[in-house]
Amino acid sequence: MAVLMARQDYATRAVVTLVMLAWLALSIAPASAARIKDITDVEGIRPNQLYGYGIVVGLQGSGDGQQALFTIQSILSMLRRRGVLISVDPRQIRVKNAAAVLITAQLPPFARSGNRIDVQVSSIGDAKSLRGGTLISSPLIGGDQQVYAVAQGPVSLGGGFAVAAAGASETIGHPTAGTIPDGGLVEREVPVELAPDGLLRLSLHEPDITTANRVAAAINKQLAPSALASAVDPKTVELLMAGEGSLDAMAVLDRVEGLQVVVDRAAKIVVNERTGTVIMGSNVRIAPVAIAHGTLSIEVKTQYGVSQPNEFAGGQTVVVPDSTIVASEGRVDSLTVLDEAVTLGQLVGGLNALGVTPQDLIAVLEAIQAAGALEAELELM
Repeated sequence: MAVLMARQDYATRAVVTLVMLAWLALSIAPASAARIKDITDVEGIRPNQLYGYGIVVGLQGSGDGQQALFTIQSILSMLRRRGVLISVDPRQIRVKNAAAVLITAQLPPFARSGNRIDVQVSSIGDAKSLRGGTLISSPLIGGDQQVYAVAQGPVSLGGGFAVAAAGASETIGHPTAGTIPDGGLVEREVPVELAPDGLLRLSLHEPDITTANRVAAAINKQLAPSALASAVDPKTVELLMAGEGSLDAMAVLDRVEGLQVVVDRAAKIVVNERTGTVIMGSNVRIAPVAIAHGTLSIEVKTQYGVSQPNEFAGGQTVVVPDSTIVASEGRVDSLTVLDEAVTLGQLVGGLNALGVTPQDLIAVLEAIQAAGALEAELELM
């Protein structure tokens, strides 16, 4: 017998979690204030991505094989620059204790020459593990193809390992990728000039017209007449620093970053059908709508019979399956009506009253949105 069930084992836990999230959202004030430094970035102050190519040596026989010719050629080129000439076919050389890697790092803003940064290394060949290896000095370049840092040092895997034996293997973590804490040495600085034309720009993490205007108003209240702020679009707020006795950019940021602003967030619902997770913000509202929900249960029964011909028929004994399918739709006790201006808690309570599973909840939300009654953005992950 095979039974197709619409409900799943984690349905109860998911619904309880949803109720707790609704209670928590309702217990918090509808609007909360945040610091400007937590919701904006200053234009021009950002990290820069670096990358490079290098060789990790000192591996215990877990490096690249003969198929990774770029590893062998890199080693030969390095030896040639040191005056060691080897005239042999690279395919005849086996280097098991070395591996070619790609190196990535982030150069933080205002990094000075001599500062150290963390780097990550990832194998690009068929190496089994980078455990115990050391990265040879390798340049790290930026998008303009200029060298900004040099990486070197022992590779740390953070606990990952790979063990193999005849007929069995075990791998924990990612032994072909690791980090080198403080393994990068900054060689070139990225020039950063704040407000070169007397204009300082703040970029909101989440574009919103109301929040941008509130940020500009809070700055004007704090700094006027030393600086004049205006929201030029939903994401950008400009500060014009001009006039007698105006403040410099650092002084302006020092006084602006700590200002409290009430952030206006759009109503949004995020659902993940794979895990049954449903997250709804406190701003979610729905228009008047009636909801009816029923479940479909399908039961498949299979009985096996034996067909045996008589002894003189010359046939064969076979097993004959006899299947019966019964489909029934669960009865809906009542039609739930959700009135106008329903809050998040009322919405969750109404859906829970229908006894929906996470998957059914997603279907109900999609139907409400299709009916034009959901005043929120529905995002499926």
